Amino acid sequence: MANTEDQGMEIHTNPIEKLRAQCLARGSAGIKGLARVFHIMDDDKSRSLDLAEFVKGLSSAGITLGSREAQQIFSLCDKNSSGTMDFEEFLEALRPPMSAARKQIIVDAFHKLDKTGAGVVSVEDLHGVYDGRTHPKYQSGEWTEEQVFRAFLDSFDSPSDKDGKITAEEFLNYYSGVSASIDSDDYFVAMMKRAWKL
Repeated sequence: MANTEDQGMEIHTNPIEKLRAQCLARGSAGIKGLARVFHIMDDDKSRSLDLAEFVKGLSSAGITLGSREAQQIFSLCDKNSSGTMDFEEFLEALRPPMSAARKQIIVDAFHKLDKTGAGVVSVEDLHGVYDGRTHPKYQSGEWTEEQVFRAFLDSFDSPSDKDGKITAEEFLNYYSGVSASIDSDDYFVAMMKRAWKL
């Protein structure tokens, strides 16, 4: 008979669920932080990693998985058995499932922010979309509007690599973590509409 501790661990016997739980335990930044680590490790910009790079990335991100679990996740995401794991396929498997309505409202919000249409949101995109003058630190004279914009962008970035830009992937990863904490699709969609004035 299993003890209580073992029974509690049975909740996450699926390695991808265990990895997802560790990421979500870090809040909305968990998945995007892991994605950022993998982007940094992708020296050749192929948007894929081999097993050794994947295991190193997990360790760098402070994720605790056994080598067998890491291998299982890697095999699941290496759909064509090429010996490499595609970032997009990995992140798709890692993100908590979201309804089509949630995904669409996230895409709509990103497109509203991406005024230049470059696929990346920068400080330039925020002018006219986000009013930094209402921020308390701007009103107190502590920050300029530019500093408010940068702090806003940094909230979507990984703590270890703040580049002042938000990609569609980073935006989706951020809201995937937010989505995981909201049960109702209607509430999530309404919250996004209010937040982004959609």
